[in-house]
Amino acid sequence: MAIKLYNTLTREKEEFKSIQPNKVGMYHCGPTVYNYAHIGNHRANIFADILRRTFEYNDYEVKQIMNITDVGHLASDADEGMDKMTKALEREGKPVTLEAMKEIADFYTEEFLKDLYALNIKEAQTFPKATEHITEQVELIKKLEEKGAIYTISDGVYFDTSKVDNYGALAKLDIENLKTGARVQENKEKKNPIDFALWKFNNELGWNSPWGKGFPGWHIECSAMSMKYLGETFDIHTGGVDHLPVHHPNEIAQSETATGKQFVNYWMHNEHVNVDGGKMAKSAGGFITLKTLTDKEFDPLAYRYLVLTAHYRTKINFTFDSLMAAQNALGKLYTFVSSVNDASGKINEDYEEKFKDAINDDLDTPKAIALMWELIKNTEISPADKYATLLDFDRVLGLNLAKQKSSKEDIPEEVEALAQERQKARQDKDFQKSDKLRDRLAEMGYEVKDLGDNFKINRL
Repeated sequence: MAIKLYNTLTREKEEFKSIQPNKVGMYHCGPTVYNYAHIGNHRANIFADILRRTFEYNDYEVKQIMNITDVGHLASDADEGMDKMTKALEREGKPVTLEAMKEIADFYTEEFLKDLYALNIKEAQTFPKATEHITEQVELIKKLEEKGAIYTISDGVYFDTSKVDNYGALAKLDIENLKTGARVQENKEKKNPIDFALWKFNNELGWNSPWGKGFPGWHIECSAMSMKYLGETFDIHTGGVDHLPVHHPNEIAQSETATGKQFVNYWMHNEHVNVDGGKMAKSAGGFITLKTLTDKEFDPLAYRYLVLTAHYRTKINFTFDSLMAAQNALGKLYTFVSSVNDASGKINEDYEEKFKDAINDDLDTPKAIALMWELIKNTEISPADKYATLLDFDRVLGLNLAKQKSSKEDIPEEVEALAQERQKARQDKDFQKSDKLRDRLAEMGYEVKDLGDNFKINRL
């Protein structure tokens, strides 16, 4: 069955054709590890995970790369301001050294990976770090120098966008307006306002290069690392729509200038998560992290469920009411799965085909979620067959349905009673008592996962 994907490059839904038969190479713009990831960042990660799982569901062998940006991502698209990693050092009172920067990066990378685990997102095969690929970035800049596509000004080495005939085609940019400085603050030393940094000079912090001591630009990092692990042309590149106006066009310009080949065949972008009508951003402060949700006793997979109820190319307006509705739905789903005592059922072929039709049609997760509930309500299908079919769906949806089957006989009566008492305390809004009971259960080796009006007990 064909997989159809919306290609931002052509603005059309296209039948996917891989470079190598039954194999797909994907690169995903990963985190800049100067702070915790927020839930808007994680929408991009859930989207990439669904894409990977869809290919695996269709028997493709997937090679997935997600970069870790641990240097070079400046505060503005104009290649101005402080490196975000340096800002983190300042924020946390650490010295401005590469060693301290690595400490910050390692900490937030580990926190990011914990979030991926909590959201049941499969880890990429490789998480290349920018600081561990300086050689590759320098070599790529050398290739661009040989092509006559770079120049040096007082603060660094820049890519000359006038050397690219179709610069900005991915984002359908109005180049003439951009040349007036509409996109970025004007740097009078640049040949063109839209030229971008390949290497920024810094005598105090960085690495030696043929052009001077400093560090790479954010854009060159992604080109160098993606091509190292996936080749000069690869199948799919994903990211949030915020990368569409600047970062991704710059990746294309420098990569295709260096190699003379098409960089990526399919570009895919997910929309924003809005809060109070506006895009979430770390720079604005007060962003919502996964810990924000778990501190309010939401299951991280409730957020995953919420994301899946909207198509990846539509905006989501996040509210805690919508998250509670998602958690309630997830709780009902878990209750049904845990109620099925017969695990000998078979996948219903009609529903399997409908599900594959939905998910292969540009990752139509809202339709897939609706189909799941239609299946549960269907009285002509046995509970055992429903269970087997739901587990098949979950290979893509990733809601951890198989882990909901732990038998209640495994839970001591005292633990069950305390969990029930805690549930009543929560319903009575006696959160102090609820927290004490949660701590007592933890001391006994159990945790309670709240699922809206229900709960589930797990061993720690």
